[in-house]
Amino acid sequence: MAAAEPPTATPKLAFLIDTNVLLDVVLERKPWVEDATALLDAVAKGRAAGYVASHAIPTVYYVVARERDRAAAATATSDLLQLLTVVPLDNAGFQRALGLGLRDFEDGAQAAACLQVGADCLVTRNPKDYREAPVTLRTAGEAVALLDSAQAR
Repeated sequence: MAAAEPPTATPKLAFLIDTNVLLDVVLERKPWVEDATALLDAVAKGRAAGYVASHAIPTVYYVVARERDRAAAATATSDLLQLLTVVPLDNAGFQRALGLGLRDFEDGAQAAACLQVGADCLVTRNPKDYREAPVTLRTAGEAVALLDSAQAR
């Protein structure tokens, strides 16, 4: 009699998290901070894999330094780097971003990073900016609800 195969673990959902969602947490921007914080908490607890496009890191630092100060920017950046996996874009990645033809090149780079890492979706609060992108879009609240429904199964 053959030994039973152990059950396979359900793979974690993977999210590429847009810059605006990260800034919602760091700068405590209402009304988005609650859902965005819940998403990052889920990543911290290992319920999901979290990714950030490499070009978003200096943007977060810059905006936080401008809105708060350099110490807050350094702390926020360090915290995000410990929590999220950075997706580096090379020449081919930026060419892919250009080829997506989105109005905003930065949005194209976010979508290209999402495609490169094979994330299940790109989490943003500006889905209209990505209408033409070949990625699945979710708000932070929708991503958390997706995790909750997957956990309930």
